[in-house]
Amino acid sequence: MTWRKRLFDLFFVALLIVILAPVLLALLLWLLLREGRPVFYVAERMKGIDQPFNLWKLRTMTVVESDAGVSGGDKNTRITPTGAWLRGKRLDEFPQLWNILRGDLSFVGPRPPLREYVERYPEVYREVLKSRPGVTGLASISYHRHEAALLARCTTPEETDAVYTRICVPAKARLDLIYQRHQSMCYDFDLVFQTIGNLFRRNRGQNRG
Repeated sequence: MTWRKRLFDLFFVALLIVILAPVLLALLLWLLLREGRPVFYVAERMKGIDQPFNLWKLRTMTVVESDAGVSGGDKNTRITPTGAWLRGKRLDEFPQLWNILRGDLSFVGPRPPLREYVERYPEVYREVLKSRPGVTGLASISYHRHEAALLARCTTPEETDAVYTRICVPAKARLDLIYQRHQSMCYDFDLVFQTIGNLFRRNRGQNRG
């Protein structure tokens, strides 16, 4: 990561923390009252081949003893009503500001993968993770809805894993490497604005619906 990109991250994460702190506190209280503890979901992700870190989100699912693999249709019954609303607004991602502040994430980059996929496809992720993982990115903007639709149709963990590894991993890797080749501060700004625009359009559509 260049010093300009890191400076960009630090400036905007500090600004957003100041602006959004009351919103996050209100969400935490609401989630605590509606769903109880824990209010945070903390899971291991990878920012390099041998570099794990804890990714923070607001909890949107019921707690189970073992929760492996990516989320597909087989896990949909665990999404709480509050969690579905948070996911629809992408508000469950707010705690990742802490990950950006720590340097685990950037605002823009490939989404951080699970360890099991990095270990299964090291040649793919050795290239993808040359870029610092991010909260949003080219693959998130271009492929997220299609990926979500594919995985939502899966009914077992095995089917979810098969679809994710056969279709989603290579598709997202191609997009992440395109971003890597063309990465610049102007490109990052463009992807951030595209993300904000997509959120506004999605929320407006949900409100109309």
